[in-house]
Amino acid sequence: MPNLVLLHGALGHSEIFNPYLNNLSAHFTVHTPLFSGHGNRELPSDGINIEKYTQELTEYCTENNLTDVYFLGHSMGGYVALCYAMKYPENVNSIMTLGTKFDWTEEQALKESKTLNPDIILEKVPQYAQLLENQHGIKWKQLLPAIADLMIDLGKNPPLKDNFASINTPVQIMVGDKDNMVTLEESTHVYRSLPNAKLAVLPETKHPMDKVRPHLLLNLIKDFWNLS
Repeated sequence: MPNLVLLHGALGHSEIFNPYLNNLSAHFTVHTPLFSGHGNRELPSDGINIEKYTQELTEYCTENNLTDVYFLGHSMGGYVALCYAMKYPENVNSIMTLGTKFDWTEEQALKESKTLNPDIILEKVPQYAQLLENQHGIKWKQLLPAIADLMIDLGKNPPLKDNFASINTPVQIMVGDKDNMVTLEESTHVYRSLPNAKLAVLPETKHPMDKVRPHLLLNLIKDFWNLS
């Protein structure tokens, strides 16, 4: 069976894809790698950035002999998948991105990074702090500022900026109409910049993966990849 790699977003976890595994396993050999710093993976001492995560994906595909790969990436996972396709187009069959932010500027990155203060999250949204600890262990407090640094670096040096036209891989850009992090405008701009792309807007859908209705996403997956 063809290989499908599911890529979680920043502060996410591969378990966000659990509701989809039974359906997808009928069509693909499904891979759910974790980016470093997430889940039980250590946070690198020299920090994290998109280039490092793209390298981790490269190493994962190499170690598992994955070619002609199908990718579905949520949020940052979609960004990494496109970076991988830009570097290794011959290894990529096609990509679906969901809730991926493309319009990274220094101002935007600083704004987003300020929301990643562990003390404020503990005080204001303790249930989210508990979820982060459950998924990433006690290092979640170190992961937050590391992700903030990743965002700031992305704002200063967005690797995909002005490079979309060079990605000939078939891509489906998906965004929720209630996503408070990703705009329909930036998603549409990228869809129009990619040579071989489709665009889907999910109704009544917010940014977090657990707010996406599985039947809605599964129908889009089946349509894009011609699954019966």
